[in-house]
Amino acid sequence: MSKRIAVALATTFSVATMMSTQAQARPELVDISGDYAPGTIVVKTSERRLYLILESGRAMRYPVGVGKAGKQWSGTTKIEGKYLNPAWSPPSEVRRDKPNMPDVIPGGSPRNPMGVAALTLAGGEYAIHGTNVPGSVGGFVSYGCIRMLNDDISDLYQRVPVGTTVTVMR
Repeated sequence: MSKRIAVALATTFSVATMMSTQAQARPELVDISGDYAPGTIVVKTSERRLYLILESGRAMRYPVGVGKAGKQWSGTTKIEGKYLNPAWSPPSEVRRDKPNMPDVIPGGSPRNPMGVAALTLAGGEYAIHGTNVPGSVGGFVSYGCIRMLNDDISDLYQRVPVGTTVTVMR
């Protein structure tokens, strides 16, 4: 094998490995301060990060999209439901801003803003969910929901049960 072919194969392998790694959930293991019980989800809106609290002051950290100006909220709630490929009905506030939106967008549709999974939160119209617009993660973009990359919500979905405490802070 020529040196040029070997270099081309090595480059192709490196790029393919990097692309497959990027497609997987990529939470970071980090230190976190605060008095949180293991298993709690903490969303820090100002950081646009979600933390799944582990033992000994450690957490898994995920990037998220959060509520845009005037749409942010804070408080403590619980995960009320877990859904794969959920259908989505726009809440009244979204309907007011986008009156031509359909009544229901089926699960699995590329137009469905919930992505591949949703963890609905008790007491409101909010959820922690995936997205079919990955470039929106990391911004102030939603009507109050917490938006994650599809790979990341799939990872979190497997790690938390219904009833998990969720604390959202600004």
